[in-house]
Amino acid sequence: MRTAAVYFPGVLRNRMAAPDSGKSRLGYIDWMRGLACVLMFQTHCFDSWLSPQARQSKFFMYSQLGGTFPAPLFLFLAGISFALVTEKLWQKGLAPAQIARFTIRRGAEIFAFGLLFRVQEFVIAWGWSPRSDLLRVDVLNTIGVSMMLMGLVSWLALALQRGPHTRLALVLIAAGTALLISLLTPLLWTTWRPHWLPWPIESYINGVHNTGSPQSWLFPVFPWTAFAFAGLATGFILRSPWVRQRESGVLPSLGIIGIVIVEFARWLDAQPRRFYAVYDFWHTSPNFFLIRVGMLLMILSASYVWCRWGAGQWGFSPLVQLGQASLLVYWVHIEFVYGRLSILRKHSVGIRTASLGLLVIFLAMLLLAFLRTRMKRGPVAEVLAWLRPRTASAP
Repeated sequence: MRTAAVYFPGVLRNRMAAPDSGKSRLGYIDWMRGLACVLMFQTHCFDSWLSPQARQSKFFMYSQLGGTFPAPLFLFLAGISFALVTEKLWQKGLAPAQIARFTIRRGAEIFAFGLLFRVQEFVIAWGWSPRSDLLRVDVLNTIGVSMMLMGLVSWLALALQRGPHTRLALVLIAAGTALLISLLTPLLWTTWRPHWLPWPIESYINGVHNTGSPQSWLFPVFPWTAFAFAGLATGFILRSPWVRQRESGVLPSLGIIGIVIVEFARWLDAQPRRFYAVYDFWHTSPNFFLIRVGMLLMILSASYVWCRWGAGQWGFSPLVQLGQASLLVYWVHIEFVYGRLSILRKHSVGIRTASLGLLVIFLAMLLLAFLRTRMKRGPVAEVLAWLRPRTASAP
């Protein structure tokens, strides 16, 4: 059975524009997505292949700790991409209702594709996969739900606030929604659990699945959608005229803001007073959510610096390459790690052998991503293009 490390990479492909062109403006979002792919690879490979003895090591513990980043990264980047799409439509003068219809429809399409993906996984694992897996809440499902919710929230903000303060309203409402989702999560996982709902529906709220209690290896709306809304607020900030004119100074400083958020969250967590009857730091705590948001801002800042002034300027970037084809490499690698085509025997090898297997997976997926981005348009390219927002070049 796959663990909490099962992530779906960025369905939304975006190219972040900036007034001072260069690889930094086109590559750092893809670089972040590629980093998420690498973290996902190592988490999946070691989780699938290491023997019970090797799984008792600190090495395995830290490898799985690294696996807590891909899902927040993909959702955060989905929020940024959504902000770019919404802004483009907004600047074109479309009415709030038109923007909402377009974005919510896209979210519904992604959600439907997530359901289709579950069907594919069930068919491939025919015979040993339980039927309940068809209704499992994975990241792709949550990305689709997040897009629909972000479309609704953006519509409300655009409809209620028109004028010079529209962007501020969008940022505040998106950030406020992220915080609200985070604050409600501990309650909806414990004392406010909607027991009266059928488990497939309740699972989208708290990841209960069919087990009778919330499961940490699933990706329900609470708390995961909060990362998408945090990305939405960040995206609207990054696309503001003031920030675009000062990008080379503002984006590196986001790392400092991220550090401040992390330290503030740690201070909050150290306080003796508790507001929740049941406190689970690693799964539902708003403090842990803030820590991860702070770290996402630090990664965003470092990614920009790397692509603007670092080795990202040198030419070919493996992480950018993976980020540009993250959907495809996820789809393929999962079967060679967890599926019937696993290149190593599951739960039976040591750290060295699993590490060699990880290297093989990384190189194979890098080659696949390289070929994908250079192939002529065809059926596969059309499907992948359908999954991305139809934004031309960067606005």
